[in-house]
Amino acid sequence: MAACALLPLVDPATWILQAAFLLAVQSGVGAAARRVPLARPLTVAAQVLVTLALLTLVFAREHAFAGLIPGPDALRFFAGLLEQGGNDVGRYAIPAPLSDGIRLMLVGGVLVIGLLVDTLAVTFRSAAPAGLPLLALYSVAAGLSDDGDDWLWFLLAAAGYLMLLLAEGRDRLSQWGRVFGGAPGPGGESPGAVAPARTGRRIGVVALSIALVVPLGLPAMNGGLLDPTGAGAGSGTGGGGTISAVNPLVSLRDSLNRDEDRQVMSVRSELTGVSDLYLRIVSLDDFDGTTWKPSKRSITTVPDGTFPTPPGLGTDIERTEIGTTVSTADWYAQNWLPMPYPPSGVSIRGNWRYEPVGMTLVGDHGQNTRGLTYEVRSLHVRPTAEQLADAPEPAPSLRREYTELPDSLPAVVSRTAREVTEGAANAYDRAVKLQEYFTLTGGFEYDTEVDVGSDSQAIARFLRDRQGFCVHFSFAMASMARSLGIPARVAVGFAPGTPQADGTVAVGLRDAHAWPELYFEGVGWTRFEPTPTRGSTPSYTVQDTAENTLPDPARPSRATPSEPSAQPSASESCTAERRKLGACESESPQAALPTGDDGPKWYALLGWALAGLAVLVLPLSPMLWRTRARAVRLGGHGRSEAGTAPYVLAVWDELTDTAWDYGIAPDDSLTPRGAADRIVRLGRLGPDAAASVHRVAGAVEQVLYAPRPRPTTGLTDEVRGIAAGLRSSVDRRARARAVFVPRSSVRVVWAVSAWWAGVRGRLSALRPDWHRPSRQQG
Repeated sequence: MAACALLPLVDPATWILQAAFLLAVQSGVGAAARRVPLARPLTVAAQVLVTLALLTLVFAREHAFAGLIPGPDALRFFAGLLEQGGNDVGRYAIPAPLSDGIRLMLVGGVLVIGLLVDTLAVTFRSAAPAGLPLLALYSVAAGLSDDGDDWLWFLLAAAGYLMLLLAEGRDRLSQWGRVFGGAPGPGGESPGAVAPARTGRRIGVVALSIALVVPLGLPAMNGGLLDPTGAGAGSGTGGGGTISAVNPLVSLRDSLNRDEDRQVMSVRSELTGVSDLYLRIVSLDDFDGTTWKPSKRSITTVPDGTFPTPPGLGTDIERTEIGTTVSTADWYAQNWLPMPYPPSGVSIRGNWRYEPVGMTLVGDHGQNTRGLTYEVRSLHVRPTAEQLADAPEPAPSLRREYTELPDSLPAVVSRTAREVTEGAANAYDRAVKLQEYFTLTGGFEYDTEVDVGSDSQAIARFLRDRQGFCVHFSFAMASMARSLGIPARVAVGFAPGTPQADGTVAVGLRDAHAWPELYFEGVGWTRFEPTPTRGSTPSYTVQDTAENTLPDPARPSRATPSEPSAQPSASESCTAERRKLGACESESPQAALPTGDDGPKWYALLGWALAGLAVLVLPLSPMLWRTRARAVRLGGHGRSEAGTAPYVLAVWDELTDTAWDYGIAPDDSLTPRGAADRIVRLGRLGPDAAASVHRVAGAVEQVLYAPRPRPTTGLTDEVRGIAAGLRSSVDRRARARAVFVPRSSVRVVWAVSAWWAGVRGRLSALRPDWHRPSRQQG
């Protein structure tokens, strides 16, 4: 059940069925070995051998003797398969494809955890410590997965662990006899034997409910692509730097209407003019009908020197290599590196990985952009309209991958695309007509107040209402281009910022942007700008004709000051009065950066610290309770006659509980003297410890039967000496169990059961008892 938490990590999830079958065989072997019975070490050894044979049969039967017995060849094959799995984990995003290496890691890991749990809980009859490997399994899965159903996997894992504890409890109840004894009920049934089990179930349900509800009250730590915590794009802690999916619609509206245009970075570039100085973060090329996100891509080490030539770029296209220096703000910490596209080289410190298809850099092992200064060499590509119009058909594999559309996409999208581009002679003309449709002829308005939408009808609503922001425009144009057979994807990053007096360019929050990229063979991925009043119109989309209605491409479509300004970029139409009223627009394609305090709030850190402390303390709670109970019972009371009886009885309780922790269960049917003889005999105590037991028992008899009990000194030291004697008479495993999982901690369950019974009794007493008068006549 705990292994279900691994389901979101790979696709498909059919491996869980194979793991469940092999786990059932492994558990069956253990059950058969215990029934023989075999010694505990032999039982574990039999399960290990069977597990190894099962893994050999499933994964390496061609390299084994008789398909079952692993030899040197099989072991080498396993090592290679595990190495392949580790490489696949580093290359693929979540959910990763189910390669043989990843399948071996998943199935083998589940079998190892299953063997540990079976050994602890069944073979050695210690169910409580078995929760540690289950916790490790769930923690690894929850730490890697961003799935929204983590609560469901936790519920399954916790339910399985509670069932394990309940099964052990029922088994122990059958051996405790009169410890749970009570007045027999109707039919001679003793209710005491079932009350603790019922109470245990109730406690489990309450604890599970608290564990599910409390995290909902803790401050959220998640963010978006532009979030300063860096939680939105890359995996900061995964080995090898796996890439997680990006959804530019998450929490978008919260960041689009901020009054403050906080500066994200300062850019100094060799590029003349800033209209083409787009800083690209990541490309989104997987469209599922509701949103665009990155495909599963492998990542490698950052190439030394010059990067490979961008895909599709021919030698006859004019280009210039330019240098750009970027300095990010101290609070801007996310995993993807903003760069001009296409980059030809990067000089940066830290742990970064390279994704060759999108030509992007992603941080590894917690690396982010906070307070960095780095240099990027990039190509300023300047194709002409004629070169784009004459571009040949792309390769069939590329066209198939980047024109794929889901069946759920409304038909109005492709129908509108055909209507808008009617009469176009080639893919380039169709792309330009689509851009003109959104920026000029279609009557669209830029509006950040429009609901983003997260279903398959979002693009259809946008085409109907004709209001939206950059995400709407870029998603719609890319989808429509794909419907026309033009390879397309969406880029996320920053539009050109505002020139400053010192020659740098200030890039602020409102410069965050999304735009479509269309592929033309011989040119490669080419930027288009369908969002009105944002970004700049590419020069190659403006044909040199008198009747052309597009604005001058040398100027950004959002007005840029002619003179350098020392202030961050601001909207042209935002006056001082509108800023006071909070009516100014801002731009971001993703959950953007909070503009308040830097980093997580203090209460967020406190909440997570308390949650982590609870996780650490919970397995140690029986030991902590036992330590506290011992300190209270053996404390400095009982010095007066009035305190003698409570003190002696508390010391006796501590003595019997200590014996219980070392395997000598209490027997309430015995007198103190008889219980003392039993503890001495079963505990194999020496003469000194035995004399101490009898002295404590004598003090108890005096308290119970003497008219005026006299204070007895030294009982605390007597009990400590008895505990030392019991400890020396058992093996190391029994000593560890007595400390970490003491049997006497079940008294907590009894106390809660008694409290609940009292509560129910008081509630029943408050309930009115209505009796109808008898109709019998005397």
